[in-house]
Amino acid sequence: MSDLKNKNVLMIIAHREFRDEELLRPKKIFEGAGANVVIASTSLTPATGMFGAKATPNILLKDADINKYDAVIFVGGSGSEVYFGDPTAHSIAKNAHAANKIIGAICIAPGILANAGILKGRKATIWAGDTKYVNVLRGNNVNYTGEAVTKDGKIITANGPEAAEQFGNDIAKAINN
Repeated sequence: MSDLKNKNVLMIIAHREFRDEELLRPKKIFEGAGANVVIASTSLTPATGMFGAKATPNILLKDADINKYDAVIFVGGSGSEVYFGDPTAHSIAKNAHAANKIIGAICIAPGILANAGILKGRKATIWAGDTKYVNVLRGNNVNYTGEAVTKDGKIITANGPEAAEQFGNDIAKAINN
């Protein structure tokens, strides 16, 4: 297991309908390795996952300063589509990319990174249960891999809840490299 003591991870969730496993499994991996995990959303009231998990955000999305974090993770679930066109989410992704941070996105959340423009010409995966999400990648000139987890440089994408554990482990390893 990676040693993430003194490392900070920002996990961005939709306030409603984030995917429970895609938050909880990677978060457990990061915290188990000693990382400090901060959850950001559009409200500080408890957020609700698709299957009823509750998570109380620590900070508002608009207050996220990527310079404080070693990795920035966009959690999937049907609710994460609210960030597909969100300028604040796009700014966070762009700033994290410019600062050479580890960036992760799982399920449909890679669509946020694609729409922010940071996946252009790169390899990525996304949940393929609805072709509209694959088309978001292709429409942004992203090389869709169809893999469970795809790593391209410091950007790690995953295709859904079944990949949540591998996604978390791959991000933990990347933080230390």
